[in-house]
Amino acid sequence: MTALQALNHSSYQEYGTYSPPRQKISEAEYWEKYYDSPNMVYEWNNGYLEEKAVSDVLTISTYKWFFELLEHYLRTNPIAQSVLLEMGFRLTLKEKHEVRRPDMGIVLNNNPVQLSPHDKSYHGTFDLCIEALSDSTIEIMERDTVTKKEEYAIGGVKEYYILDGRRERTQLYRLNTKGVYIPIKPAKGNIIKSKVLPGFQFRFDDLFTKPSPDEMISDKVYQGFFLPGYQETKRQAERLAEKLRSLGIDPDDI
Repeated sequence: MTALQALNHSSYQEYGTYSPPRQKISEAEYWEKYYDSPNMVYEWNNGYLEEKAVSDVLTISTYKWFFELLEHYLRTNPIAQSVLLEMGFRLTLKEKHEVRRPDMGIVLNNNPVQLSPHDKSYHGTFDLCIEALSDSTIEIMERDTVTKKEEYAIGGVKEYYILDGRRERTQLYRLNTKGVYIPIKPAKGNIIKSKVLPGFQFRFDDLFTKPSPDEMISDKVYQGFFLPGYQETKRQAERLAEKLRSLGIDPDDI
C-alpha cells in the first residue's frame, strides 16, 4: 500500500467515507456506487463526479418559503408531482450524457413519463427544475447559473428557477419556441406567472420578504390557491357576523 493509499484508507476508517475518483467512471458505476452515497450528493457529468454544494441559511429560507407556496398550489391544483432530496434524472445532450439532481423537480400529470411510488430516480425529463444557488466557489455558482441552464434548456426542461437569498442573483427562465431560455418577465405588480403550472404565481419581492400565511390569505396574488378552504370559512364567518350586527347582536357576545 502506497503512502497515498494509506492516507485515503485511514480517512475512510475515521470518517466512513472516501474521496471520489478523479478519473472518468461509467454511468453504470455512478448509479451503482455513488448515486446513493450516504455522505455526499453527487451528480454525474459525462464521466466525472460533481459534488452538490450546500446553500447558505438565507437562500435556504427563500427555498423553503417557495416550496411551501408551491405545495399549497399543488394541493389546490393537483396537476403535478413535486420531488425533493435531489432525485436524479438523465439528460441526453448532443455530445454527452449527464445525471443532474435538482433541489426540486416538477412532473406534470400529462408528462409522458410519470413517477411511480418506489422510484429513486426519474426516468423522464422534469417539466420544471428549481435549484437553490450555492456560492461556495465561483465554479459551483456557475454550474447552476451557466452550465445547468444550458443543459436543462437542451434537455427540454420547460422552466428553470434559480433561487437565491440575494435578489440580484435570483433568476427565472422559460423555454421559448426556439428551445432557448429567456427570463420570465414580471407582470404588473412585479408578479411572476408560470406557464408550466397555470395559475401559479408569486410576487418577486416576496421571495425575499417571505410574507406569513396570515398575510398571504388576504393577498389577491395568492387567493386563487392559498388555503382556499380557510378563506371560505373566513368569508362565512364575516357574513355571519355582518348578519348578526344587522339584527342588533354583537358577534363578540356569542
